[in-house]
Amino acid sequence: MQNFLIDGYDWLRALHVISVIFWMAGMAYLPRLFVYHRESEIGSDKSETFKVMERRLLRGIINPAMISTFLFGILMLIAVPDWLSQPWMHVKLTLVVLMTALHGMFARWRKQFERDERPYSSRFFRIVNEGPPVLVVFIVILVVVKPF
Repeated sequence: MQNFLIDGYDWLRALHVISVIFWMAGMAYLPRLFVYHRESEIGSDKSETFKVMERRLLRGIINPAMISTFLFGILMLIAVPDWLSQPWMHVKLTLVVLMTALHGMFARWRKQFERDERPYSSRFFRIVNEGPPVLVVFIVILVVVKPF
């Protein structure tokens, strides 16, 4: 199995990067939708449209992209298990866990919006919107530069 994965490593890496791009695009867009949803009136056509957009984005793009990111990432680690002993990989995986926790929070907030609950202010969601880009900057630096 490991030889098969090593032979297809470039494909695994490409599919992993593509998955990450889609995951991060959704993670950057969903909290922006929360900002606009929070500023819309409950029960309005606008609010109902945001519910549909948020649900489709999360279920149709973000969740599948996260799952495929994990799948291809795990397959790459099976192909090159020595990376698990590298300190940069430990930090990277910690940041991926934080991104996953943020993903979970986004899913919870989406459900709250679905029920016409307004958990936080639009300012809060503007601030939260900065989380995924900051995390991905550090993750990419760790993977490309491998600083330690």
